[in-house]
Amino acid sequence: MRVDLFDFDLPEDRIALRPAEPRDAAKMLVVASDGLADRSVRDLPSFLRPGDMLVFNDTKVIPAQLTGLRGRGEAVSEIGLTLHMRVAPDSWKAFARPAKRLKVGDRIEFGHGGSMCLAGRLTAEVCEKGDAGEVTLAFDLSGAFLDEALHAVGHIPLPPYIASKRPEDARDRADYQTVYAREEGAVAAPTAGLHFTPGLLAAVSAAGAQTAFVTLHVGAGTFLPVKADDTDDHKMHAEIGTIDVATADRLNAVRAAGGRIVAVGTTSLRLLESAAREDGTIAPWSGPTDIFITPGYRFKAVDVLMTNFHLPRSTLFMLVSAFAGTERMRLAYAHAIENRYRFYSYGDSSLLFRSDD
Repeated sequence: MRVDLFDFDLPEDRIALRPAEPRDAAKMLVVASDGLADRSVRDLPSFLRPGDMLVFNDTKVIPAQLTGLRGRGEAVSEIGLTLHMRVAPDSWKAFARPAKRLKVGDRIEFGHGGSMCLAGRLTAEVCEKGDAGEVTLAFDLSGAFLDEALHAVGHIPLPPYIASKRPEDARDRADYQTVYAREEGAVAAPTAGLHFTPGLLAAVSAAGAQTAFVTLHVGAGTFLPVKADDTDDHKMHAEIGTIDVATADRLNAVRAAGGRIVAVGTTSLRLLESAAREDGTIAPWSGPTDIFITPGYRFKAVDVLMTNFHLPRSTLFMLVSAFAGTERMRLAYAHAIENRYRFYSYGDSSLLFRSDD
C-alpha cells in the first residue's frame, strides 16, 4: 500500500507544546458511523456502557535521552542517544546521533555535564551496530543500579516535534507521564492516557465500566518516519509487552458477556491485537511485538479506540485508518485541523468506533 495515501498537511500552530490544563479539559473528536461530534475528554463516560472495559497501558517513561562523550585516543566526540528497548539487565538498544562516529568497541561516558550517579560517571560500550543509526549498548551497571544511574544522567525524551521547538523542563517530568504509570521502561508516553485524571477515572467507574492494565514499553521507534514508499517495505521496531493471566481472563469474561473492549491508546490496542487469537479471545502475553496494522487488517479484540491525533505518513495514522476507515479518518483529520484541534503527544483526543465495512 502506498505510504503517500496517508499524507496530509498540518499547520505548525496545531502542534501542542503543552498539555491542556487540567488534563481532561482537552477536546475529543468522536468518530462513528453516523458522523463526527465535537466533545470533551470529560464526556468519555457518556459513551461507555455498563460492562465495557477500558484497557490502559501502565508503562512509565524513563529518562532515556542521554548525551555522552566518546573518546578514541585524543579525539573526543559528543554523542546523543535515545534508549528504545532493554535487551538485558545491563544492555539497551538505542538510536545514536551521529551514529557514524561510533564503531563496535567504542566506550561512551555519561554524566560529564555534572549529573553523577552514585557509582560515579556512567559508561557504556558499543557492542553492536544496526541499521538507521541503531546501536546496542552494554553498560557498566546493571538492573536497579543502572536504572538509578539513568535517572541521574538522563532526560525525558520529548518527541522531536516538541523538542525542536523548546527544551525539556521540570514540568515535563510530570506532564509526560500518565497518572497510573507504574512499570518503568518506556521512552515515550502512551499519550492517550495523558488525558486521564483521578476524577475522570472515578467517572468511568461510576458509568459502570471496568478498567484493566497491560504493559507495553513504548520505544523511540514510534517517532521514526516511514521512509519507504510502500508499507510492505517498512520495518517496525519491536516493543516489549505483558498481559498477565488474570487480566486476560478478565478481558475474555467481558467479551463473553457482550461488553466492549475500549483500548486507551494505540499501544494498548497493538498489544491486545498481538495477543488475540483468531476467535477474538485474548491469551496471556510476555515478550516483543512488532505488529504493523494497516487498512485491510481484521481486528479481533478491540471495539473502541481512544487516541490522540497522529503524524502524517506515520504507522499510527495507518492504524487508525485501518480501525475506523481510511476515508472516515481523512474527513476526521480535516475537521480537526479546520476546528483547531491540537495534535500529537500533548494534543487533543479522539474516540474511534471500529468500522467493520
